Amino acid sequence: MLRRHLGKVMAGTAMAVTGTAVAVAVTLPGAAGADDAPGDRTAARAPAGASAGSAGSGGAPDAAGAGGAAGTAPPPPATVLPAAAEGPRGTGTDPLTDAELARAEALALTPPGAAALQDAAGDRGRPQRLGTELADPEPGREDVRRAQVRFYDYARDELVVRTVNLTTGAVESTSARRGVQPSAHPEEVRAALALLLAAPLGQGVKEDYAHATGGTLTDPGRLRATGDVYRPYREKNVPEALARCGEHRCLRLVTKIPDGPWIDTRNLIVDLSARNVVRVG
Repeated sequence: MLRRHLGKVMAGTAMAVTGTAVAVAVTLPGAAGADDAPGDRTAARAPAGASAGSAGSGGAPDAAGAGGAAGTAPPPPATVLPAAAEGPRGTGTDPLTDAELARAEALALTPPGAAALQDAAGDRGRPQRLGTELADPEPGREDVRRAQVRFYDYARDELVVRTVNLTTGAVESTSARRGVQPSAHPEEVRAALALLLAAPLGQGVKEDYAHATGGTLTDPGRLRATGDVYRPYREKNVPEALARCGEHRCLRLVTKIPDGPWIDTRNLIVDLSARNVVRVG
């Protein structure tokens, strides 16, 4: 029986989604050639005629004759050393340590400015984290570690970037821009999935989940979801309700039942700023 397009279960189908992450297959190097036996790499070959000389002389046998061919013993097992303990601070262009990441975010979100910010779940007092990275060093101050903290404020629909000095603790600069939509953070994907399942348009997803598993979808955690920003300028026939996407933070999701089929949610767009779900296509 032909099922409706909404929430169609797609088993084993790889779906191309606008703006989604691309899976990359990595091929590991193959094993050494068949001719490269383990002993060949380390064997110390005796000079030509050495064995014959030993046999022809009346003297005592040499070490090779007494103990077998030289260098044929297997190498000792490799020793795996534990990773060096990470210090509280990196040096130069080293990636930020865990301690530096936590310090950078704490400095960037010091009250009282953070109280008015809002995350993807609608909670006040904490903006939506997007990422933290090492800032480019200033000329002549290469020893000063700085970090750029990026977050999204849903209260104002702004991408905020703050540069903090990890040595002095000062916030050196702050920029806020609207209409800039970087890739979605996993927390935003989870918030969008919760909104989708709570919306009337999410009923089809629940029905397809029940059809595939025989169970009831009561928790968003029972689905695996990925997704990214919905960009209207790449689409045709954008609904009026999504005309502000780009200014608003809108996501398109791809959902899958763990160890099961895909559920097609590509035609359901979640506007996290307006907190609604709209069908496209």
